[in-house]
Amino acid sequence: MDKTATIDRVWAIFGELNKIPRPSHHEEKVADYLCKFAVENGLDYSRDANNCVVIRKPATHGCEDWEPLVLLNHMDMVCVHDSNYEFNALEDPIVSEIHDGWMQAKGTSLGADNGIGLSIALALISDNSLRHGPLEVLTTTNEEDGMSGAANLGTDFIKGRKVINLDSEDFDTITVGAAGAYIQKAEWHFKLEEPDNSKKHLKLLLEGGKGGHSGVDIDKGRGNAIVILAKLLAQLKTTYTDLQIGELQGGSSAAAIAGNASANISADLLDKDLLTELGKTLIYPYTETDHQLTISVSEAPKRPLLSTEDSQRLIAAITSLPNGVIAMRDDMPGTVQTSNNIGLLKQTEGQVVLTTHTRSFCDKTMEEIGGKIATALKESGATVSLAANSPAWQENSESDFIKRVSDTFEGVLGFTPRKVAMHFVLEAGYYVRKYPGIEIACIGPRIVSPHSTSERVEMQTVEDLLKVTEHLISTQ
Repeated sequence: MDKTATIDRVWAIFGELNKIPRPSHHEEKVADYLCKFAVENGLDYSRDANNCVVIRKPATHGCEDWEPLVLLNHMDMVCVHDSNYEFNALEDPIVSEIHDGWMQAKGTSLGADNGIGLSIALALISDNSLRHGPLEVLTTTNEEDGMSGAANLGTDFIKGRKVINLDSEDFDTITVGAAGAYIQKAEWHFKLEEPDNSKKHLKLLLEGGKGGHSGVDIDKGRGNAIVILAKLLAQLKTTYTDLQIGELQGGSSAAAIAGNASANISADLLDKDLLTELGKTLIYPYTETDHQLTISVSEAPKRPLLSTEDSQRLIAAITSLPNGVIAMRDDMPGTVQTSNNIGLLKQTEGQVVLTTHTRSFCDKTMEEIGGKIATALKESGATVSLAANSPAWQENSESDFIKRVSDTFEGVLGFTPRKVAMHFVLEAGYYVRKYPGIEIACIGPRIVSPHSTSERVEMQTVEDLLKVTEHLISTQ
């Protein structure tokens, strides 16, 4: 297979993946696709109870004694869409567009995280012209919302102990460390009250926030629409002591900065103009980072609401939580050490759900902050459950394996990549615990604004990453 055909194959596979709905917790169809792909290419595969799939290919003649190599990716994606774009993440395909060498989706996140890495891995393992040792393509589920796929892999699911993780967004780097993740879900169950028809009923709508990855973009100063809405409600509560709230909605994922949020409110003397001005004051600090962020106030239908007391408790609980950067690393200037993100707010009748996503390179610190968050939420009457406690990971950046990956970039592309630790969680921490002696290098194409509708991938870097990965496979 010539090199042009291989890169064309990568884009063809990515196109196929983007026809398959694959939000976290709904990966059955893409797992089916991977198993079918293995069969069609005459490859052995295994699928576990969590829909994780490993595809295996024996070494080519003469390379049987090479050390096995694992290409690692995850099959789920964070599915977000613009508020004015009709999209069902469980049914609709991703529609991509190309502009000036960059691929982006129409109205939604693109799924380049981690669909591009998976497409490269599949293109290479199905290329029978390559010389290689034993190959495994491991694809896990629910990486974006708890990492339960990696956490529950069997200890014999893979054989290789040298892993190329193609789940990075920084093309000119090798990721050798990643923060841990502590994801919690709070649930309140409120008794709703019938609306008082003598009072005013308005809808507050924040929309157009840039959003983004709650790890990669957490230090960019972007506005979290849930936090801004909660601050606005807290201010209103001091003016309108009879304030009631309901129909709360905000964000789309624990792993994404909320770009949109809304609430219905009711009080005796609500002033639409005053509310609008207060909202504009709160979003003004984000003029540069979220230039399309707006607030609107409109008449709302008279529907059941939380009581005044429950409204106060909920507002106080949300505004008490940390959000954004908590600490920076001393040993790596510009790298976030610890952060927290309020990612999802959702009300269904009397049930209100809120998620928090704490990250840190120190597991102890992460768990301590997560514990304080849980305590604050429980004191407000919430039931709090732990969705994930994913360990941080730090590779030996001076190992022979990392040097081999770095030298490959130098030999193939002519530059030496930086070694970095990233403020997002990778599955590596689970593998280090599960598979003794494993070594992991994380590389990827250049992806901008993952987990948002601005997500885009630089196409030339995909081709360059393919060349690097192919060389790593073809040499020992």
